Amino acid sequence: MKFGAQIPGNQTTWDDMVAVAKTMDAGRWDSAWTFDHFVPPLAFMDESQDCLEGWMTLAGLGAVTSRLRLGTIVSGVTYRNPALLAKMVATLDAMTKGRAILGIGAAWHVREHEAYGWDFPNIRERSDRLEEACALIRALFTTEGPVDFNGKYYKLDKAPFAPRSGGSGRIPIMIGGGGEKRTLRTLAKYGDIMNVGGTPEEFAAKIGVLNQHCADAGRNPAEISKTAFIILALQDDELKAARLRERFAPQASEEARKRNMAVGNAEHVIEVLRRYGEAGADQVIFQSIPNNPRLYERINAEVLAAFD
Repeated sequence: MKFGAQIPGNQTTWDDMVAVAKTMDAGRWDSAWTFDHFVPPLAFMDESQDCLEGWMTLAGLGAVTSRLRLGTIVSGVTYRNPALLAKMVATLDAMTKGRAILGIGAAWHVREHEAYGWDFPNIRERSDRLEEACALIRALFTTEGPVDFNGKYYKLDKAPFAPRSGGSGRIPIMIGGGGEKRTLRTLAKYGDIMNVGGTPEEFAAKIGVLNQHCADAGRNPAEISKTAFIILALQDDELKAARLRERFAPQASEEARKRNMAVGNAEHVIEVLRRYGEAGADQVIFQSIPNNPRLYERINAEVLAAFD
């Protein structure tokens, strides 16, 4: 099993992000990610704080690393024309010699749409746009010569697209979200990487739904990498760990929180991660780790080393 982490772009500095990325690049980590938000995304966060744009940040991180795969978890389909997004990611892939991943989802953060005057359609239209955008992006990534596309929301007229990749293979598309009727169906048709949260049991259930969509689409589900997006917090004091688990999942029982959350000492975290592996995860990507290189070094030595 491989491991990645989302490097927070708010409540931080660019220098701190660089330090974390360099630490990860020198360790056992496989991938580094940013979020695609324009204001701090959680309700309790101060909107006046710095919030660095995700794809520009990735370009900078690509320049200071040599090994890590790089992507966003995930770009909202409402934020950019998908052909523009595809060109941005292909450029990043060329800059990093094949390390870019295109992450995309249906978008959810109402506040930043309101703040910047962007349309926020209902979930049905956003899901329609996501499916159409993924079809368009896949065509740009794989079609030799100019690309025509005539969708309801997006159109291409003999659009040239080069370079298509900076490496030996095509750029993978990560589709984020666990919506069983639409998102996982779109993933089965057009995606390369699944990214969902939830407990190990919930994660396994989402894979089951994806497998059925793959069968309907005539797709081998083994072609799709499965990644779990979870919180990790190393805390040796069990009382403090229990308080953290309650803060992150107040509706669950303490028994369920302890069983399912990678919050506690290294031994506990390793046990939870192994359960995700048994549930079908090819990679676990962590969120909510502060931008402290020493903490990443500790996770590398005490947790990731157990999976060598």
